[in-house]
Amino acid sequence: MTDTVKSIRCFIATIPREKALYGGLKPREGEQPNDKGYFIRKENRTVYPTSDRSLVIKMETQHGVVGWGETYGIVAPGATVALIKELLGDFVIGRDPMDREAIHDDLYDMMRVRGYNGGYYLDALAAIDIALWDLAGKQVNRSVTQLIGGVRRDTIPAYISGLPKATLAERADYAAEWKSQGFNSFKFASPLASEGVVNEIRALRESLGENARIACDLLWAYKAHDSIALIKQMQPHGLWFAEAPVPSEDINGLARVAGSVDCAIAVGEEWRTVFDAAARINRQACSIIQPEMGHKGITEFLRIARYAEAHHLEVIPHATIGVGIFMAASLQASAAIQAVTAHEFQHQVFEKNLRYVSTEMNCEHGAYRLPAGPGLGVELDEKAIKPYLEEC
Repeated sequence: MTDTVKSIRCFIATIPREKALYGGLKPREGEQPNDKGYFIRKENRTVYPTSDRSLVIKMETQHGVVGWGETYGIVAPGATVALIKELLGDFVIGRDPMDREAIHDDLYDMMRVRGYNGGYYLDALAAIDIALWDLAGKQVNRSVTQLIGGVRRDTIPAYISGLPKATLAERADYAAEWKSQGFNSFKFASPLASEGVVNEIRALRESLGENARIACDLLWAYKAHDSIALIKQMQPHGLWFAEAPVPSEDINGLARVAGSVDCAIAVGEEWRTVFDAAARINRQACSIIQPEMGHKGITEFLRIARYAEAHHLEVIPHATIGVGIFMAASLQASAAIQAVTAHEFQHQVFEKNLRYVSTEMNCEHGAYRLPAGPGLGVELDEKAIKPYLEEC
């Protein structure tokens, strides 16, 4: 008998952060948070929270099977909750989770003519999509990776993202500590390169040796000509890739950068759909695609990854703020995609928040170990996370 969705509950998880994301032990001058805990990063003029916050959904079927979904709740999470509770959720109740991709497309089409093909609407859809895949796997006792088409790898190489130390010398030493633990790939953020990006990569190269991979996240903060100049200055030090070199909407500028430098250009965390990917990939404006599960859900993540794969590009998924649910989804999907060569490791978030889920997922010795079990292979520990969880 078909087991259909009976209910969807929404929760906002807000977990205090011990250190500023991307590094630094306290807010920088001019970045003091307001009374809601938001601050504006000067370099890219984007709002960030002072806590780790995500939106978690609990989806249950008529037979009592529970599926978990998660999306970003970084700012104004109530907007995403409202979209699920007042609109999307009602069109999922009564549906069979095995029809997960059809449900995804039905929900996407509902608002297509109104232009809602991004932002909070697709974030809300991502959470629902992840929960449906989790339910579908649990219903047939198969992992999401198996549902997708098969396990291609048991572990996924990880790169260290962010070096949260105050000085360049401390960051170089901190990176060396991670290298001693088996990690050989690293990424630093240009706003935190206190002595400039060239000095940053030079010091990291001296500390890590010539075989380490070192990338730089430019955080959409530069015009094309400025990014080109910066990247060319870093290239002699073995720059692995340059991430987000221009504002997201500047597709022409992105193509100009990609055609002017000799290292890989990586983009894609903010995209919501394969159409976003196609607009850049078709312009040969990038060579590494970074789908972020929390913004896309499994269905769109797979479509983006497969489009990249069909164009012979690398896929290195992005991952930051979450309690572990969409991270598990990202690893499950990544394990089925041949083009995936590595995965971001936001150690400041992942290791701290992993205490709130039950899973075999971890990251050590330079690689992720995949979650095991049916569905996502992860269950929210509702007792452990209760002090930080608010039902909406």
